[in-house]
Amino acid sequence: MNTKCKFLSVFFFGVTLLGHAQSKIEIVPKTYIAHKISEPLTIDGKADETVWGKAKWTHNFTDIEGDKTPKYQTNVKMLWDENYYYILVEMKEPHVWGDITERDAIVFFNNDFEVFIDTNGDTHNYYELEINALNTVWDLFINKPYRESNNVALNDWNYTGLKSAVTVDGTLNNPTDIDKSWTLEIAIPFKDLRTAYHQDNVPRDQFYRVNFSRVNWDHDIINGKYARKKDENGKFLPEYNWVWTPTGVINMHLPETWGYVYFSSEEVGNDVIFEIPKDENIKWKLYELFRANKAYIKANKVSAASINDLKMPKIIVDGHEIKPTIENHSFGWTISAKSPFSNKVLIVKEDGYFFKQ
Repeated sequence: MNTKCKFLSVFFFGVTLLGHAQSKIEIVPKTYIAHKISEPLTIDGKADETVWGKAKWTHNFTDIEGDKTPKYQTNVKMLWDENYYYILVEMKEPHVWGDITERDAIVFFNNDFEVFIDTNGDTHNYYELEINALNTVWDLFINKPYRESNNVALNDWNYTGLKSAVTVDGTLNNPTDIDKSWTLEIAIPFKDLRTAYHQDNVPRDQFYRVNFSRVNWDHDIINGKYARKKDENGKFLPEYNWVWTPTGVINMHLPETWGYVYFSSEEVGNDVIFEIPKDENIKWKLYELFRANKAYIKANKVSAASINDLKMPKIIVDGHEIKPTIENHSFGWTISAKSPFSNKVLIVKEDGYFFKQ
């Protein structure tokens, strides 16, 4: 399939025409503390090192909208050293299969596992990685979420130092038996996340915005081989999207909703407390206003003149009322608010870019 078709497929999969939808339930991003290790891990999918045994599993994944329990359990562990961000995934699955073998093909047409990373939380210039049970990789660099019309997804961008391996508790591509699970082990080089050649970007005692998605399809067995299941009209049944931290709508490409992975310098086993900064709570509310104004523009062909036009409830964070403003100008619009916690002005631009000043 050519590159254009790949990007169109990604667009409709990722956004599902819900780019500006608000979640019907309140979503609070999940957190995880990844501990530092002193020796590199062997990426073989076995995860038999002692440090993996000490690391904690995440809670069970949930449906992407946050209101359903997945058919099969998924859990993740994370560690890091001075060179790599390590991710271990265990996916319960009675039928482990895959038939996509070409790198940068549309891997989510198989059951797969996906990693999304925004290193600085500005919702732009983030990374997507997809891997199936055959250890086939699709990696992309995305300059803006797909909700933005001038989005660019670089399909020819690669993690040059990526390591990954899969083991199966069962038999791959054998429809005559019942499997138990498949395990995926990943090492993502920090150097592949640099924005400058000599940049020291290792996130020591800092956090990334991260999310994980497991795509799972109902299947048929045709001529002894697995295939995605179709309905009576010959259309593929929709996929399941099971995630670490739900986005509230069927759209993974909402970086402002992703979880927080804190890279602690403490070794595994040491107690560490990480609390989401209060400015982040304000930021979540600014993005609610951002999506509300996008919807307002769609309905009225013009940006709201004031926050009151959006008819959103008051914003209270830790007992403080936050008073956002919207500013329209010849190049677009911004929504901003001054934080009583950091005294910085938090700003979201019309294309979703976030910054402080």
